[in-house]
Amino acid sequence: MVQGVGFRPYVYSLAARHSLAGFVRNQAGRVVIEVEGEPPSLDRFLAELPARLPPLATIEHVSWVRQPPRGDHRFHIEASEATGSGSVFISPDVATCRECLAELFDPGDRRFGYPFLNCTNCGPRLTIIIRAPYDRSRTTMAGFVMCAACRAEYDDPSNRRFHAQPTACPACGPRLRLLDPTGEPVSTPDPLASFGQALLAGKIGAVKGLGGYHLVCDARGSAAVAELRRRKHRDEKPFAVMVPDLTVVGSLCEVGPVERALLLSPSAPIVLLRKGTFSPIANEVAPRNPWLGVMLPYTPLHHLLLRAVGGVPLVMTSGNRSDEPIAYRDDAVEQLAGIADLFLTHNRPIHVRCDDSVTRVVDGVELPVRRSRGYAPRPIPLPFDCPRPILSVGGQFKATFAIGRDRHAFLSHHLGDLDHYDAYRAFEQDVTLYEQLVGISPEWIVCDLHPDYATSRYAREHSVRSRKPILSVQHHHAHMASCMAENGLTETVIGVTFDGTGYGTDGAIWGGEFLVGNYRWSRRAAHLRYVGMPGSERAIREPWRMAAAHLADANVGFGLLEARCLQDELAVLRKMLDRWINTPPTSSAGRLFDAVAALAGVRDRVTYEGQAAAELEGLAAGVPPDTSYPFELGEEWEGEPPESVLIVDTRPLVRAVARDVAAGVSTARIARRFHSTLVDLIASVCGRLRETTGLGVVALSGGVFLNALLTSEVCMRLGRDGFRVYRHRLVPPNDGGLSLGQLAVAAARDG
Repeated sequence: MVQGVGFRPYVYSLAARHSLAGFVRNQAGRVVIEVEGEPPSLDRFLAELPARLPPLATIEHVSWVRQPPRGDHRFHIEASEATGSGSVFISPDVATCRECLAELFDPGDRRFGYPFLNCTNCGPRLTIIIRAPYDRSRTTMAGFVMCAACRAEYDDPSNRRFHAQPTACPACGPRLRLLDPTGEPVSTPDPLASFGQALLAGKIGAVKGLGGYHLVCDARGSAAVAELRRRKHRDEKPFAVMVPDLTVVGSLCEVGPVERALLLSPSAPIVLLRKGTFSPIANEVAPRNPWLGVMLPYTPLHHLLLRAVGGVPLVMTSGNRSDEPIAYRDDAVEQLAGIADLFLTHNRPIHVRCDDSVTRVVDGVELPVRRSRGYAPRPIPLPFDCPRPILSVGGQFKATFAIGRDRHAFLSHHLGDLDHYDAYRAFEQDVTLYEQLVGISPEWIVCDLHPDYATSRYAREHSVRSRKPILSVQHHHAHMASCMAENGLTETVIGVTFDGTGYGTDGAIWGGEFLVGNYRWSRRAAHLRYVGMPGSERAIREPWRMAAAHLADANVGFGLLEARCLQDELAVLRKMLDRWINTPPTSSAGRLFDAVAALAGVRDRVTYEGQAAAELEGLAAGVPPDTSYPFELGEEWEGEPPESVLIVDTRPLVRAVARDVAAGVSTARIARRFHSTLVDLIASVCGRLRETTGLGVVALSGGVFLNALLTSEVCMRLGRDGFRVYRHRLVPPNDGGLSLGQLAVAAARDG
C-alpha cells in the first residue's frame, strides 16, 4: 500500500539521511526505488526501508538487484506511471490524524476551524478517486486550484502534505453551505454554528460526509429521534450515534481495550457496544436492544460539528429513506425531501458512495458486521495464487463484489441490497471503477447459484457480452470458503454455515448446513430438518408464521398463537402447510431463531432483518446458562447419487420450548436455553462428522454467527472438544463476505 500514503516522501527522507542519490517512482502496484552511494549506506537504507513506514503504508515484499551506478548527485521523486501489469493498492478513506486535529483547533494555524483539512496520513481516498493512478487530477479535487501556500506544501518532500491529493485550505478549497428544505441557501455567517443550533433545538439535519449524507439529530431527544424514524420510515432498526471522545463513550457504554482501539483506529468504524446502566441516550435510538452502535468523529467537519453542539451525542444514520441507497450527489435535497429540516453541504463532489463500517468484538477479536468505509478497498490475501483475473459478484443482499489476481482479493465496500435500482446501478458503476483502479480486467466471472439474484443476472449478461466463462457457486459453499480464505486455510474442513436464506442444490431454502469440503468441492453432510416456510418471504417479516410451521411439524397445536393471531390467518396458514402452497421447504437456522422468538413472545413481526434473533440474543446474554433443550440426530439419503446425510430433528426442541412457554418460564430463560441447545447441537453434529470423516477443523460462517453469544460459546465448546475452530475476523460472516468465498472457490478450481 504505497499510493497516497506518504510513501515516496518517506523514501526521499530516508535516502537523504544516508546521503544516497537516485529516484523513487510509483509504478502500478509497486514502488520502484533506485539508490546509489557507499555500500554501508545502501545496507542501512535496505534495512530501515520496511522498518519505519508511514502510518498507512504496508509492504508485502522487497526485492533488489545491483545496478551500474548512473552518477546521480541527488535523490528525486519521479511522477507516477499509469501503466504496468501489477495491481494498484488504493488506500481506504482515513480518519483525521492527530497532527491535523491539532491544526484544526489551533487559532494560530491558517487552517484553524477549516472542515476539509487533511494530509498524507488522513482524509478522503476511495470516495474521491475517479481513476488510477491516485493523483489530484484524477480525483474530485481536480476543480480546486491550489493556492501558493498549499502548492508549496504539496511540492515539498519534507512536508506532511507532500502529494496529499485532497490538500486544501480556506483560501482555495471546498466550502460549507447551509440549505433550507427546498435547497435554497440560508444566509448565515457561520453555516456550521447555525446547523448545530438547529439540532439542539430539536431539528433534523442532513450533513454531507465522506461517502454520502448522514441524517442527524440530538440523540438525547425522544421527540426528535421518533420524528426521524417516522420521516425515514425506519420503525425500530437501531440508529448509530457519534460522540466526541472516549470519555463520553465510557459514560454511555461498556467498552474494552479492543473496542477502544477500533474506535480510535484510522478506519473509525461504528462499534457495537453494550449499553451502560444509566444513559442520556433516548430509548428510541436502539429500542429493545442491549447494544448501541457508537462512532467517534472521523472528519474535521464531524469534529467541528460535535464542538458546535457542545459535545452532546448525535444520531448519525445513513441519509436515505428506509433501505434506499444513501444520498451523495447534488440531488440530495430531492432524495431527502420531507426528512431533513436543513442541509449542511459542501462543494467537494463524492465520486464513490460509501456507507460507514460496522463491527463488534467477540472474545477480544474483531467480528465485522459491515465492511465499508475505512476498510475497503484494502486487499485480503489469498492462501494460494489466483491464476487469472476473476470477478466475483456476491449475493443479492449486503452486496459486495471482489476482484482477484495473484494472491490478492480486492473486496468492494458495502453496496447494500440490490432490490433498489439505484443500488444496482451503483454496483455496475463501481465494478467498472474498481477494475480500472486496481488495473485488472477479469477473465472469469463468479456468482451465486440463485438464478434470480440481480448479481447472477449481471454475471450472465456480462458473460454473454464479454464472452467470458461464468461459474455458479452454491451459497453456503461460498460462506465456508470465505471463512477458510481469510484464515489462510487450504485443507478440507467441516463448514458450519448458519444463516437465514440460501439457494440449495435441491431448490429448497438452506440455512442450517454442515458441509464437508474445501475450495474445489463440498458436500452437504448434515442439516436442520426441513419445515415449511408459509408465505415464503412473508415468513421472514412475520416470525409467527415460522412458529406455526414448527408447531405443526412437531404435532403441537397452535394454542400458543391463538391469542396473538387471527383465527382466519391460522386456518389459512394450516392449509398452506398441509398442501405446501406457497410454502417452500427450509432448513434455515435463521428461521428457527424467528420461530423460537415468536413462541417465547419476543415478537411476531419484524421491521428489519434479524430483529427477532438479535432481541433473543440480547435476552439470553443477561442470563447464566442452566439447561438446554433436546434434539435428535437421524440419517437420510439425499442427492444424486444418494449420500448419507445427518438430519437434526428440531421437533423435540420445539415441543420443549412450547412446554416452557405454557409453564410460564421467563422469555430470557427460554432464550438462554435455546442458545445453549444450538451449542450442543453444533458440537454433537461436528463430533459425529469427525467420527466418519476424520476431520478436526471447523469453519464457522453465515449471518447467524454475528451472534456474539453463540459464536463465543461454539468456539469455546468445539475447542474444548479438540477441534481447531476458525471464525471471521476480516470480512463479515453474513452475505457481505460471499464474494470473497466465491473468488476463492473459482481461483482454487482454476488452479
